[in-house]
Amino acid sequence: LVRAVLSDPEQSTRADVYKETHGLLGLGAAPMRFRKRTLHETKIRTKSGLTENMLSNKLRFDSRIISRNGRDACRELIGFFFACDRSLTVYEFCHFGKNRKNALPFIQKGVYKHQRGQKKGKAYNLSDFYIGANLTFQSADHNLPESIKQNPVLTLRVISIDEAAMDFLKASSMEFKQECSKQVVDDSKVFKKIQGTLRDTLSKRGVRVITGLGKYFRHIDKNRNGFLSQADFKEALKVFHLEIPEGDFESLWLILDDSKSDKVDCGEFTRAVFGEMNEYRKAFVRKAYMKLDFNKTGSVPMVDITKCYCAKKHPLVLAG
Repeated sequence: LVRAVLSDPEQSTRADVYKETHGLLGLGAAPMRFRKRTLHETKIRTKSGLTENMLSNKLRFDSRIISRNGRDACRELIGFFFACDRSLTVYEFCHFGKNRKNALPFIQKGVYKHQRGQKKGKAYNLSDFYIGANLTFQSADHNLPESIKQNPVLTLRVISIDEAAMDFLKASSMEFKQECSKQVVDDSKVFKKIQGTLRDTLSKRGVRVITGLGKYFRHIDKNRNGFLSQADFKEALKVFHLEIPEGDFESLWLILDDSKSDKVDCGEFTRAVFGEMNEYRKAFVRKAYMKLDFNKTGSVPMVDITKCYCAKKHPLVLAG
């Protein structure tokens, strides 16, 4: 039968018509040439000659945007990394939900390279995907909201991955090597060393230090862009009696100042020095923020917070 179909395409067509007429073709079992090639259950055609079987070897991950705009920070993004050609694509969940079959991607499918950090210019590979990893893209290359395009580099933080798919891809990939993530491990060691040095100080006055340092950064940030120089950060640590050995500070600066501009984002510096909440806890913070920002403006005024705040079960209130 296979030889006959290959030698006579018309015979194949007649066979399909016969099967359809007699109910032999069930739902979703149309002949392959009549089916639309789909990409992870959307009707977007692939631009390459990759087969669906090859595209099925993909890693699904969830991510969020690193942004000062609350609305953008709360966007839920779903990404796919394809091991066959090392390409990736990202969708926004509200456009990609169960009942949507024509979603437009947030990041078009393609092969992308790191835009910042020690691996700048290198294409993404499997070892770049883990919880807490940053993926960077040129904002101008994509059809993004204007609020996001204000920053030339879009940074996505991976918040969860499909562990089963990751294990399968690792096992089936002969090229997967741990040395790709060696730089990430080394950077993490620097952060942990500095955080360990400051652990005692923070245990005694941690919240006051962090909030006070934030106010100090905003005060000396004359350009109001959230970036400060190496000298500014050194002075701030001195003012708040946070002693970091000179060598450790230089190592930290080499990691954070990946663009060699002698300017580092205040948020990145604070997270590196003090550490940050894990992605599981941050998910709850984002949910709480979405409740507060019910108008989806991207920021929450204090008056709206007071409307949602209720202290009637606080021990001091209950005690009169």
